[in-house]
Amino acid sequence: MANLYANPNPNKSVEVVQPPSDSVSSLSFSPKGNYLVATSWDNQVRCWEIMKSGTTLGSVPKASTNHDQPVLCSTWKDDGTTVFSGGCDKQVKMWPLMAGGPAVTVAMHDAPVKELAWIPQMNLLVTGSWDKTLKYWDTRQQHPVHTQQLPDRCYSLTVHHPLMVVGTADRNLIVFNLQNPQTEFKRITSPLKYQTRCVAAFPDQQGFLVNTLVLFIYV
Repeated sequence: MANLYANPNPNKSVEVVQPPSDSVSSLSFSPKGNYLVATSWDNQVRCWEIMKSGTTLGSVPKASTNHDQPVLCSTWKDDGTTVFSGGCDKQVKMWPLMAGGPAVTVAMHDAPVKELAWIPQMNLLVTGSWDKTLKYWDTRQQHPVHTQQLPDRCYSLTVHHPLMVVGTADRNLIVFNLQNPQTEFKRITSPLKYQTRCVAAFPDQQGFLVNTLVLFIYV
């Protein structure tokens, strides 16, 4: 305990320059560069370039865009050029960040959008909402290519193709094989006592983790 007080920052953590003014709802690193995107309850989507000078990390604000209401989720396209974000305004926006273009709305739900993921193997964006649906989008089209009903509101989602797992209200865990995305592969009631808030798929697609208790579930 004495050492903690003597060195309150043992990992030499550094706050980003010009951080969000409200709670951060998601963090996403670019798959192609040292660019970090954060979404926040202040309605903003911000991007920083993370740089290292010797042993010191630093950040440079690069760009920002906004939603009409708090933003809840974000992800990058696999080529590292584009960011997708969704939130309480029921919209999903596509932001061509590296090209310097404005964000445009590419998807809509009937309630806040809580989760989204880009699936490069399908060239589709999947979005999960509190309207109890998953929707798959070809971003060149106005309407979803498929809408999947869920048993309750979407709270969490993870994709490691062909495995996708969705956590909903009432402790449901719905497993999809994205080679047949219109049919549930398996539905499980979480063995945890409380609502599922996060899930993460195994890299080998054989299972997934649930919540901060790191409960392993094989499919």
